Amino acid sequence: MKVEFFRHDLTQDDIERVSGVLRSTFLTTGPVTERFEKDFSRYTGLAHVVGLNSCTAALHLSLLALGIGPGDEVITTPMTFIATATAIMHAGAKPVFIDVEKDSGLMDVSKIEAAITARTKAIIPVHLYGSMVDMRGLRKIAERFHLKVIEDAAHCIEGTRDGYRPGQLSDAVCYSFYATKNMTCGEGGAVATEDSDLAQAVRCLRLHGMSKDAATRYKGKYQHWDMARLGWKYNMHDISAALLIGQIPRLDKNLQHRQTICRLYDKELSKIESIQIPQSKGISARHLYTIWVDPEKRDRLLHGLHAKGIGVAVNYRAVHTLSFFRKAFSYKAHDFPNAYNIGRRTLSLPLYPQLSKSQINYVIESVKSILSEKRITH
Repeated sequence: MKVEFFRHDLTQDDIERVSGVLRSTFLTTGPVTERFEKDFSRYTGLAHVVGLNSCTAALHLSLLALGIGPGDEVITTPMTFIATATAIMHAGAKPVFIDVEKDSGLMDVSKIEAAITARTKAIIPVHLYGSMVDMRGLRKIAERFHLKVIEDAAHCIEGTRDGYRPGQLSDAVCYSFYATKNMTCGEGGAVATEDSDLAQAVRCLRLHGMSKDAATRYKGKYQHWDMARLGWKYNMHDISAALLIGQIPRLDKNLQHRQTICRLYDKELSKIESIQIPQSKGISARHLYTIWVDPEKRDRLLHGLHAKGIGVAVNYRAVHTLSFFRKAFSYKAHDFPNAYNIGRRTLSLPLYPQLSKSQINYVIESVKSILSEKRITH
């Protein structure tokens, strides 16, 4: 049996919406992107959404819009995708890691204060696997030390914790619409915020720092543009936006499907002694179903599942253990022991609404079979 790691749920209506854009005269950032931004703003409950070409761009531009740059430090977590840290470096600042919780892999908020220095200007919490960081606790610290907060919600469009959604306790929240995300256009991202000045700054920065985009310049009588500041080429275009618009109303229904699959996984995989299931906090967006496996068995399971036609991923090896960061900052593996140990154990299984009961059972039985195999030693 073949079980892909991920399958999108794009429909014929989504495809027709893209075809409509391709049949039009306007392909870049225009009316469809604007519609997506308004629709996604309603879904998130945040006043402003700016469509971009990646979550990396969203993190980078949020930092720049908040005035963070050379000489500054930004506290974040090593248990994340590299873009969280590299976006800080692209802004000219230094990423400062703190360790994660043993049971969830989420940023350990209790460790933030010890990492704050005179150079600290912001915190980027990462909502891992779909679960939110303790934003209430984090916000109190940020307010006391006058720090900006940018949420990395690449995994967490639909999540909630303590009655709060991403973006409600921060200056900005950054989303990803990458190929394997709960809502996807292949490559894409967005910033959402209540701050109109921040949103306007990101709009300017996403398109070279120009004062007017093409849709504005060529609407009606031609309008001349100015370059207000040094910007980037990070804008979302109407083709991507067309793919996203129809997925927004399906987000909550698809979350229910993923929750059902996770319960089936939990019921069987929690019985296996060599597996730990990360603890979800609040209502998880269930972006990934990740298990933590005894380190000496993780790669055997990874390769064994591949051999059985099951797609898997490693989310993530701790960032501070990667060659670039070890060389740039002289990190050692045990500097952040919880993140290091999780990175050695982590493995993500297939999780998407189209998974059939037979496919789910096949994944479960394959995991059990591989982990129960007796290894022959000489």
